[in-house]
Amino acid sequence: MASPLSYRECAGARRSRRIGRASRGFTLIETAMATVIIGVGVVAMVDAQEAFTRSTLWSSHATTGTFLANEIREMARHMSRHDPVTGLWLEGETLHGWGPEAGEASVNGFDDLDDLDGLAFGEGGDFAGPINAYGEVIPEIGDDGQPLRDEEGNIVPMFGWTQRIVVEKVSPFDYATSLAASFYEAPSGGWPGRAVSGYPVRVTVVVSYQSAMAVEPIEVARVSWIVPE
Repeated sequence: MASPLSYRECAGARRSRRIGRASRGFTLIETAMATVIIGVGVVAMVDAQEAFTRSTLWSSHATTGTFLANEIREMARHMSRHDPVTGLWLEGETLHGWGPEAGEASVNGFDDLDDLDGLAFGEGGDFAGPINAYGEVIPEIGDDGQPLRDEEGNIVPMFGWTQRIVVEKVSPFDYATSLAASFYEAPSGGWPGRAVSGYPVRVTVVVSYQSAMAVEPIEVARVSWIVPE
């Protein structure tokens, strides 16, 4: 039969149990705190990664948008303000010559800047697109680095991108002031006046992008330039 424990042994056992319980409680607190710290760190890392991804994506979109806007500018570089044959004129109050002329229904048929006014190339636009400086549709590129084609072998245009063009007549004294396409100045005294075709124009290309999950497109880039009279 085992001998009863002495007082000192009993006190030591109770102290050991208290120390054991205290140690176990402190370990749980440490674990909880470590879990919280690690969780906060992980969340911060995820947020930083998402911010980096958004920044990289926006930078890529801005570069693409600027490229697409400049392609239109390059295409229009050698275009006159108005049709080189028919020009721009008023018949009474009716303006003739602004916009595509008869038979100009394709990109290659546009030969002056006012032909481009209001046109959109790409998603939801008037023509498949967007287009490059040669008037060719820019294709979507597949994972293999080659242009995507549909089942009939036709090139699939860049998804989600649109080039919209606005051509405006502006004041020769203040390029920030837009004028109606039919605006002109009649002769007065010694002033010979200014014909309806005698004004500079401002060309603006707005490039927008709409992702597959987006409700509406967002403007990514805008390029404007002045063509003097």
